[in-house]
Amino acid sequence: MTPPSHTLPRIAISIGDPAGVGAEIALKALRDPAIAELAQWLLIADTAALIAVASTTGIDPRKLTHTPVTASNLDKHHPIAFGELRAEYGLAAIDYVRRAVELCMSGEADAMVTAPLNKEAVTLSGRIFSGHTEYIAELTGATESRMLLVSEKLATVHVSTHIALEQACKLNRQRIVRTIQLGNDALWLMRQRRPRIAVCGLNPHAGEHNLFGRQDSEVIAPAIAEARALGIDCSGPHSPDTIFIRGLRGEFDLIVAMYHDQGHIPMKLIDFDATVNVSLGIPIIRTSVDHGTAFDIAGRNMADPTNMKAAMRLAARMAAGKIATVTNALANAAQETVLVTDTVAGAAR
Repeated sequence: MTPPSHTLPRIAISIGDPAGVGAEIALKALRDPAIAELAQWLLIADTAALIAVASTTGIDPRKLTHTPVTASNLDKHHPIAFGELRAEYGLAAIDYVRRAVELCMSGEADAMVTAPLNKEAVTLSGRIFSGHTEYIAELTGATESRMLLVSEKLATVHVSTHIALEQACKLNRQRIVRTIQLGNDALWLMRQRRPRIAVCGLNPHAGEHNLFGRQDSEVIAPAIAEARALGIDCSGPHSPDTIFIRGLRGEFDLIVAMYHDQGHIPMKLIDFDATVNVSLGIPIIRTSVDHGTAFDIAGRNMADPTNMKAAMRLAARMAAGKIATVTNALANAAQETVLVTDTVAGAAR
């Protein structure tokens, strides 16, 4: 590990599909002094996209506190066609993501925040593309990834997400254990303390002593026991229909959901506007808004930056936690070296 050379985290922002609301919400968020002061922001965008948003919002990017990382995918003399599905916009969006990942992997950024892109726009180019998380995993060489949804009130990590429900019900003990571990590590970065974790059952009432299925007792319970043996504060399997309200009341920091809708539905009900998407299982910190490109309102100065601000705040918090962890580890290593040196010197005398 190398000691960080800066105190404020450096965070890259990719603006997403130029025809969507990504650039608009990014500029609106950076205009907020409370957000601007949290990090050294690196804004990855085409000049054409920023010119277009400046003309619709009246926000001059040159007057905002950030470092521009200029892309050259789009001709700045061609106006952006807001709300239109175009292959060149899809390719520009994934190029912004690629550049943000490169900054994180090289150590030039401590985290990245992604505005929404459009999967259909990317696939129009002929590229196979299933989503941000999978693309970032590909770029970083990660073999697995998980989705974590975070609000100020509660967090939920998913054992599975974008697969058919019948596939999601085919549980794997080691995948559940790994999901608990990844969630535990992420929450520690956010809160700098040991999180309290509740694990959902799969079946109604967590199986009701095998009356409604055996997955809870035969797969989930052993996974929880294994995670506890690793020192993680987790319990369950809990009845999925009541555990989220218990978490909301403060009993738990993190809920482990077995599949997409088990976690997404309650989280979006709890705090739709401020829930942030975090990618786990990749070697970098990445947060994202939890909404789409909003083509219907793009270019009309109607986009609400609340969710982008939440994603930026969380990225800054996690990056600061990462910097603190590295700093503390180096300090502890240095202290141990001094102790060993003193011991050896004392023995020699």
